[in-house]
Amino acid sequence: MNNKFDFQEEHVINEINKRKAKLVLLQLPEGIKQEAVRLANYFESKTNAEVVVSGETCWGGCDLALDEAKNLGADLIIHYGHAPFIKKVDFPILYIEMKDNTPIDNLLNKSKKSLEKFNSLGLVCSVQHMHQLEQAKEFFEKLGKKVIIPEKKGYSHYDGHVVGCEYNSLKLISKGVDAFVVLGNEFHSLGAALSVRNPVYLLDTYNQEIVDMTKLRDKVIKQRFATIEKVKNSKKIGIIVGLKPGQKFGSFKIIKKKFEDSGKEVVIITMAEVNKDKLVNFHGIMAFVELACPRIAVEDYGKYDQALVTFREALVAIGELKWEDLIEHGFL
Repeated sequence: MNNKFDFQEEHVINEINKRKAKLVLLQLPEGIKQEAVRLANYFESKTNAEVVVSGETCWGGCDLALDEAKNLGADLIIHYGHAPFIKKVDFPILYIEMKDNTPIDNLLNKSKKSLEKFNSLGLVCSVQHMHQLEQAKEFFEKLGKKVIIPEKKGYSHYDGHVVGCEYNSLKLISKGVDAFVVLGNEFHSLGAALSVRNPVYLLDTYNQEIVDMTKLRDKVIKQRFATIEKVKNSKKIGIIVGLKPGQKFGSFKIIKKKFEDSGKEVVIITMAEVNKDKLVNFHGIMAFVELACPRIAVEDYGKYDQALVTFREALVAIGELKWEDLIEHGFL
């Protein structure tokens, strides 16, 4: 059993029984699918429901297994690891956010030296650490620092909550703080570093480290510049429209016309999951714009032989935005 996270088994059992669910689809993030057998068997032993586990990838609250559940005839999705993301969903979903039980006292003490030069901090976290955010705020305030937890914006579900594609709350307070502190993991802290110009520090609860994100941010920015240049020089462009319910960023019609006006051949492609094996089948297309999750292009840079850019980066490639706009206002 994984003791790092709180799986809230008894709460799930009570909800299944209360809702009188007969067929439940259990959706787990990639890192905890090893718990699938234990959870499914336990829930079945304590309820009258049959539990089916989704074997598809699950990358966030944007990635709900709605079609799977409907095809199965399920009457409830139990979605682990994320807060609600999509505003309107036409299916019963039980979100289990999975609190991280790892104490952060030592990590906070480790951060003193790295953060001593800053007088004011913006403080955010992934959903697994929402219950520890106030502890971190009080710690830094006792050190004499001004601490701001930004109000929720866009896809964020709580004040101080960040998800992979949503950093507007940080942008709104960026001029009022010297640096940002992200409690959680590299994924969310890199997203923050690519969204604001302030220094960003990760309080890494997994490796118990304090990480200045500047070096990684600068590396990724160089990669993004090179990728955008490849798109500019490509004669054929594939525009990928994401099929997952919460992964739709930007209009393919706008981008398609702009590329065609610049003399490029364009094809619109639908994909539920973007991967190398799918892209390689489109021979002759060496540049793609993906309108699904913007982190696919950024995070998976080294996985593809072709150039892969986001909607905002495509706007730079066609001259609608300047490179300086991305640097100033963020890549996400």
